[in-house]
Amino acid sequence: MQRSEALSKERGVKDILPFVLGELRPKGRILTPFNVVSAPVILLGFILIVYRLFMGLEAVTNLSQEFPWGIWIGFEVMVGVAFAGGAYVLCFAVYILRAEKYHAILRATVLNGWLAYCFYASAILLDLGRWWNIFNPMIGNYFGVNSVLFLVAWHFLLYNIALFLEFSPAAMEWLGLRRARKLVGGLVLGASVIGIMLSTGHQSGLGALFMMAKGKLHPLWYSEYIPLIFLVSSVFAGLSMVIFEGSISHRVFHHKLTEKRIREYPSILTGLARACAGAMFVYLFLQILVTLNGHEWSLLGTRMGIWYLVEIVGLVTIPMLMFLWGSRTDNLGLIKAASVLTLLGVILNRLSYSVIAFKWYVPISERYIPTWMEVVITLCIVFCEIWVFRWIVHRMPILSEPPAWARDEETP
Repeated sequence: MQRSEALSKERGVKDILPFVLGELRPKGRILTPFNVVSAPVILLGFILIVYRLFMGLEAVTNLSQEFPWGIWIGFEVMVGVAFAGGAYVLCFAVYILRAEKYHAILRATVLNGWLAYCFYASAILLDLGRWWNIFNPMIGNYFGVNSVLFLVAWHFLLYNIALFLEFSPAAMEWLGLRRARKLVGGLVLGASVIGIMLSTGHQSGLGALFMMAKGKLHPLWYSEYIPLIFLVSSVFAGLSMVIFEGSISHRVFHHKLTEKRIREYPSILTGLARACAGAMFVYLFLQILVTLNGHEWSLLGTRMGIWYLVEIVGLVTIPMLMFLWGSRTDNLGLIKAASVLTLLGVILNRLSYSVIAFKWYVPISERYIPTWMEVVITLCIVFCEIWVFRWIVHRMPILSEPPAWARDEETP
């Protein structure tokens, strides 16, 4: 914060570059348990990524024409985008509903959402056999401009730009660029509104991709309401990630928080818990309607039916009740535990759509099972996102207060 204040006057590139290079130096202890575990995984992951890009999918994955989507799509893209849903939900709450108490956690949420799209959604590059043709969906080549993939690709790109604009005031404050801060600050509200519309479109668009897999996706997961189900689940998935990530950040970066923010945080958690419970109730209602409409009750006694009930009862209904009780009794520990269960449920749900319930009729011995290299690359991407998030929070006013000159220019 002191270094940001020192650059509060408009500076040129010659002044900013040495500052940025100086900020690249690590802050705090280097030999932490997290660093010791994650650094070797990241290094090995980078090597495997280069190997995959040069040698092809077959060299590192168990993907095939029968099972084209693995954990890179099921976890990195499907789960990562759902977890990033907290950004558009909180932007809607703060800028549209004027729920100002959530403004304190908005920057960290937007940063988490932006990094999720940069790292997790970008992992789709690894899943493409000919990764250099990633621009094809953007221009409608081979797919056409009426395809769902064309819609999702453009929404991904435009929403990533919107998230960057929403985050950029913090970067301008860090660099001490007052004029640029004023310019981008005026764009935040418009970027947020556009981002909300884009995010609802591609959250449901990801679900729409599975509507083309009728006959391949288990009847308990397949319905014409998949886009709506994906959209609703992104609400409580994103807010649960806000609770989970915020709880860790408040412990790790406690020294950056003001007393006011520390006092307000329990009230913020209970409000998020109530919102999660409401979205989960809507989700359960939709699932019951879909099951009734599809006359699929008889399938609940099968092996896949039991797996479906584990998702619906164990990882949606139970955490929903935990959120309700935790918000009613101000039990923050129960709320945090419910967020962990909910995140686990979202992971299993998205993997069910893309891997587990996809071609469920194929014998287990012939089904897709990820290789150790796929797992390492997945962990590498997750750890990289955490490293970048930590680097930014240590240097920019994400959890701490903006400099005084910037607070006077805050977007109303």
